[in-house]
Amino acid sequence: MTSTATRSIRLGTRPSPMAMEQATRFAAAFRDRYPDIPLRIVTITSEGDRHRGPPAEIGGKGAFTRRADQRLLNGRVEATIACAKDLPSAHDRAPGTTVAAVLPREDVRDMLVLPEDSPAVTLAELPAGTRVGTSAPRRAALLRALHPHLVAVPIRGNADSRLAHLDDGTLGVDAVIAALAGLRRLNRTGRVAQILDPTLWLPAAGAGIVVVECRTDDHATARLLGPLTHAPTRLLLDAEHAALAALHGNCLTAASVHAVHDQQAGTVTVHATVLDPDGVTPVTTAATGPATDPAGTGQRAGHQLLDAGAARLLAAHP
Repeated sequence: MTSTATRSIRLGTRPSPMAMEQATRFAAAFRDRYPDIPLRIVTITSEGDRHRGPPAEIGGKGAFTRRADQRLLNGRVEATIACAKDLPSAHDRAPGTTVAAVLPREDVRDMLVLPEDSPAVTLAELPAGTRVGTSAPRRAALLRALHPHLVAVPIRGNADSRLAHLDDGTLGVDAVIAALAGLRRLNRTGRVAQILDPTLWLPAAGAGIVVVECRTDDHATARLLGPLTHAPTRLLLDAEHAALAALHGNCLTAASVHAVHDQQAGTVTVHATVLDPDGVTPVTTAATGPATDPAGTGQRAGHQLLDAGAARLLAAHP
């Protein structure tokens, strides 16, 4: 491995506008810290970007990471960048990658998007039978539980293409649920019809967090990327990922995990829920522990969910 004074970094990313924005933003921070180390953004088109059917047909979230992981593991890039909520759990990925940098957490909330020039209404005000598009099992389950008069419809495509097809009527839905942080990255917040209350519309594990990964054995790259980590966000991510890992879920798991750090008390609290995709009563728990062991607290929250009956829901909807 070359010295940090002469080496360069190739940063792999999906080619969507949102992915490119977050890669460009991270590249700027990297160059500010390391002005003498070249960083080049390399686009990697995933299987998920090409496939037009349901993600489950090609392995769920793994379809968006397999090719990037391959490029990382075979040394064609030194690092990759992605939204934390879109990464599959460790048991669904090939070993050999690790989170090296975590960017500051952005907004965790979801929002309702309507076709352009539509009258502003909320989810509750939409007519019965309105087709609401989402690719996330969590969102579909929340929709059935909180707004059973609406119909969840699976959709594909990046945020920009979804908006365009929603507006021209070719998306096959009447409205879309999307991440607020994503549309902020694209400067498209003017499309927000309703920001959904996160105490009811529960956020995804890793929501609003962007991570940079490298090979587990690439210590030189890890040393470069590590100082760019936002430590408070890393704490939250470790707690949330540990809870999700304890559930041993996959891309079809309808779950919410959200960690909160109380700096004054020195604790982290993990709120975790496994939703029933059919919209019936979810299983919910919370665990609090020292901020020095966020993963331990997250793991405890996950096991509490399983003990409280979440295993039954996970088995019924694998």
